[in-house]
Amino acid sequence: MNLDLTDRLLHWAELRDRNDADVGLLDGALLIAADEYPGLDQHACRGQLAELAAIIAGRMEDLSEPLERLRVLNRMVFQEFGFQGNEADYYDPRNSYLNEVLDRRLGNPISLALLHIELGNRMGLGLEGVSFPGHFLVRLPTEDGLLVLDPYNRGRSLSLDELRERAASHFQNGPISDEQMTRLLEPSDARSILGRILRNLKQLYYERKDYERALRCADRLITLNDDRDTLERRDRGNLYQLVGHAEAAIADWRTYLERQPQGEDADSVRQSIIAAAGPKRRLN
Repeated sequence: MNLDLTDRLLHWAELRDRNDADVGLLDGALLIAADEYPGLDQHACRGQLAELAAIIAGRMEDLSEPLERLRVLNRMVFQEFGFQGNEADYYDPRNSYLNEVLDRRLGNPISLALLHIELGNRMGLGLEGVSFPGHFLVRLPTEDGLLVLDPYNRGRSLSLDELRERAASHFQNGPISDEQMTRLLEPSDARSILGRILRNLKQLYYERKDYERALRCADRLITLNDDRDTLERRDRGNLYQLVGHAEAAIADWRTYLERQPQGEDADSVRQSIIAAAGPKRRLN
């Protein structure tokens, strides 16, 4: 199934209007990929996943315990199939697109987690994504508590001490409490996971000065979250300005100021509006 721009925009609008529980992680990941690869055959990607799942299922026929099934899943995905983190080029945007991950067997933490979740849940494991600081993880609820896994490191399980150490670098207020850790390990829904993929891509493209692609990601974030994040409006305005669409930039900045008139950067945004509108006013 190849989608032209009109079709893709309709699919994004449909994704926006779904209840959070009805947002499909795979559907959204393929839609993100189709923006970058307009000729993408989504059926072929789904077929690749189905083939991998069928092979894994064949190795689990006699296994019923979740931890046994998880060990098989990890061995198949990260050893036999050869999926791994792209250490050589961690910031390659292709690491975020599921079709590229399937073809190249290389990904980043969140794309490998997405693959891990998708295949694991076809095996009945009930894996969930965790938007952990700095590095996306996967969790498996068990009878004894919670198993936290790192798909970027071949699905290795992480101890509580290691999780605290990883989180500590993102907090400046001392040791991580049990309550904080519980919050950090809460599962992310599909909409949140897709949003994190888009934010990663937006930042990557911005740093590469590929502002058109960064703008596309910003626009998709606004659609995905039904324009609930005011900061995304401001950021999209900045990107519109960088690609030369002053009127669109001004419209986004004005919306930002209407919602955040006392924001920390409100004065600088007002100055940006004046600067962007100035030449047009002089011409008039």
